[in-house]
Amino acid sequence: MDDRGYMKLALKLAERGAGWTSPNPMVGAVIARDGRILGEGWHKQYGDLHAERNAIASASSSLKGATMYVTLEPCCHYGHQPPCTDAIIEAGIKRVVIASGDPNPLVAGKGIEILRSHGIEVVEGVLKEEADRLNEIFLHYITGKTPFVAVKYAMTMDGKIACYTGASKWITGEEARHNVHMLRGRYSSILTGVGTVITDDPLLTCRIPGGRNPVRVIADTFLQTPLESQIVRTAGDISTIIATSSDDTSRIRQYTDSGCGVLQLPSKEGHISLKALVSKLGEEGIDSILAECGGTLAWSLFREVLVNKVYAYIAPKIFGGAKALTPVGGQGVGDPASSFILKNSRIRQFGPDFMIESEVEQCSQG
Repeated sequence: MDDRGYMKLALKLAERGAGWTSPNPMVGAVIARDGRILGEGWHKQYGDLHAERNAIASASSSLKGATMYVTLEPCCHYGHQPPCTDAIIEAGIKRVVIASGDPNPLVAGKGIEILRSHGIEVVEGVLKEEADRLNEIFLHYITGKTPFVAVKYAMTMDGKIACYTGASKWITGEEARHNVHMLRGRYSSILTGVGTVITDDPLLTCRIPGGRNPVRVIADTFLQTPLESQIVRTAGDISTIIATSSDDTSRIRQYTDSGCGVLQLPSKEGHISLKALVSKLGEEGIDSILAECGGTLAWSLFREVLVNKVYAYIAPKIFGGAKALTPVGGQGVGDPASSFILKNSRIRQFGPDFMIESEVEQCSQG
């Protein structure tokens, strides 16, 4: 097996940490010598051993002269765990193949420099594109300290998220909905608007066995979230934040007494400032937001140039209806030249449904 083959194994290992390592990256490591794998490991959850140390610990024989394949530059500083560079050097590993560099200012090339200064051969950039995609949330957050924002919606092939009557369950099938729950487990938080809470009374949890629930964030300018909603009734067990511009202390107390956190934010054009919300969530250590919301909030996120990715689930159905809702509402752009451009799209199929995952090309709109 060549360097790319071993790195593919390391990337598969890294994926096992999805949803549990935040705000740390997902990292996998494989150690090999003479065509034989000696050790494997991945970063299992935030605060635990890093992938490199797990791989070294898994080995049952000497690692002297071996090659380590690791999906991210090894750390060289003390955090929750000691430097991985120390462990690599002590193990006698003589060659390290790296997919992505670590932009964390505490690392940022220093790990590679330390390894080379100890006579270890370092090869960079093997399957870098795949590794960067795997850790797009980490790479975005560590460099700007603002959450990576994705908008997710399900629609029919004619672009409707509900019938003209408002009925919307279910647009996609069970396989696609299962994948949505997988997504929820990967993101630190899930955002929706109060209108969705009032209309659908969602739970917004990750219903995958062993999955992790995201922090639920409700954009609720005037504190209209029903106290009897599933969101509020389960706030004592599932971390929940109500983002509002209201200063009604007695009303706020009703939510906090129910276990909700309340963020008081400035308003913009009659609604909470989404830029202020995203910034505040970043300060709270939330590195990613999955927006499952109505068209009005979705458009506001686009208009404020806050969206990094779109997950569009498309069912082979036609609803029709001139007034049937679409996934992104609001005023919209005035001409095609002003549209938001999606790039690097990938298509996956879940049963009869399709999901298109696309990056948003950043622009100066807003």
